[in-house]
Amino acid sequence: MAGIYYRLAKPGIVYGNSFAAAAGFMLAAHGAPNPMLLLLTLVGLGFVIGGACVFNNVIDRDIDVRMERTKGRALVTGQISPLNALVFGAVLSLIGFTFLAVFANVLAFAAAAFGFFAYVVLYSLFAKRGTMYGTEIGSLSGAMPPVVGYAAASGTVDLGAVLLFLILVFWQMPHFFAIALYRKNEYAAAGIPTVPNRKGVLFTKRVMLAYTALFLAALIALYHFGYVGKIFLALMSALGVAWVVMGIRGFRTPDDSRWARRMFRFSLILLVALSMLIAFDAR
Repeated sequence: MAGIYYRLAKPGIVYGNSFAAAAGFMLAAHGAPNPMLLLLTLVGLGFVIGGACVFNNVIDRDIDVRMERTKGRALVTGQISPLNALVFGAVLSLIGFTFLAVFANVLAFAAAAFGFFAYVVLYSLFAKRGTMYGTEIGSLSGAMPPVVGYAAASGTVDLGAVLLFLILVFWQMPHFFAIALYRKNEYAAAGIPTVPNRKGVLFTKRVMLAYTALFLAALIALYHFGYVGKIFLALMSALGVAWVVMGIRGFRTPDDSRWARRMFRFSLILLVALSMLIAFDAR
């Protein structure tokens, strides 16, 4: 049963966002963090994200039953009741916000609270079902973890935090549009409005290419304003250019689904590389 509750909190999302939060912390700490504060911040934020994911599962259970990827989730199969899930999500969230309030600072707490609200209320309750621009709205919450880490380490939100936020927004759009492309039919069956289903595949590819270019520009800006060094610039620029080239090749691919999966997998490599290189080359 413990494993079922563990999966309900979407650990993959928790760990991925923890990487981004650690990158923000390392950037603000100039590569020399307070290890205990970093650990406590990541634990607190991890609980907050886990709680938000549980609430998302409760809200989405009527959609999940219609999608192949999600129809085996515990709330769909009845292994966990909605009430128990709500209690579990509330406990996780309370623990997480308490950690951030006690061990971090008010800015980190506020950034996490905004991300929680954007994901659970703005995205899960309204945008995901009501508009094809749900990905854009959801990106607001997905871009907050590095801001939380940055605020916890520095006690401020300055240009560095803003650039990290933009980098994560620009990264998320091709990442999630790729999922929407290769799961196009599943989203249509579930009645979820997505850009590929409303605007078409060609339009989606154009938007994805634009965001990959913006992602590359934001990476360069992080170096231009003195937050990272030349190692970060060289390696992340190379990866960013590769993503842009991959996006261009999408216009000539004979298999949209296969191409979208490659874009998705490469985006995960980018996120890990971004976090590690910031930790290594933060000034």
